[in-house]
Amino acid sequence: MTTVAVLGAKGRMGQEVIRAIQASGDLTLGATLDVGDPLEALVGHADVVVDFTHPDAVLDNLSFCVAHGLHFVAGTSGFDSAKLERVRTLLGSSPKANVIVAPNFSIGGLLMMHFAEVAAPFFESVEVIELHHPMKVDAPSGTAVNTAERIAAARANAGLGPVPDATTDDPDHARGATVEGIHVHAVRQRGLFANQQVLFGNEGEALTLTHNSFTRASYMPGVLAAVRAVGERPGLTVGIESLLGIG
Repeated sequence: MTTVAVLGAKGRMGQEVIRAIQASGDLTLGATLDVGDPLEALVGHADVVVDFTHPDAVLDNLSFCVAHGLHFVAGTSGFDSAKLERVRTLLGSSPKANVIVAPNFSIGGLLMMHFAEVAAPFFESVEVIELHHPMKVDAPSGTAVNTAERIAAARANAGLGPVPDATTDDPDHARGATVEGIHVHAVRQRGLFANQQVLFGNEGEALTLTHNSFTRASYMPGVLAAVRAVGERPGLTVGIESLLGIG
């Protein structure tokens, strides 16, 4: 059986991961660590480490695990291109460890991003709206950023130019953030958990893709799939679509 450790074990996602591991039947829980606990406790008590901590902490956690030959599954957001390149550099000097970084573990969320990428070349306009609970520390979400990047790449491959937008006066940033030329809007509201909408438009028609996660349990099939696969995925794997046959 694969032994799994959880970083961020006292958090709500960490607790959900612990329950999923304990109920899995083919995985065993080796260690649970949170803020202030020494990472050395992982050594000898884990084959795979799952991290749901904080964007400021995850790269240090990953570096420790890679240096000690522990496979690593990162569910913590904040992995931009610079951080991913840093991970590749770390793995180059410690080839015994593999890493999976996923912007989203929800099967519905992954399908939504895939469908958005497929639709992108067919519409003149597109915007992304992500809605989350107010305790989320980053905005826009990693899923929204990844969605916008994939839409932008699909549009570029299709030879489309910039989305139409005549805005010249926006001192309060009402048009939201811009990711690779795609506007992304973040909502933080009590009562929400995780929602994303992708709005496509042409003259005379619109297409809206919507995905909702209502509980953290919706992420667990994807998390467990990554835990089971990471040992057989050399180097860095970004996203779990290939593990699930999406795209």
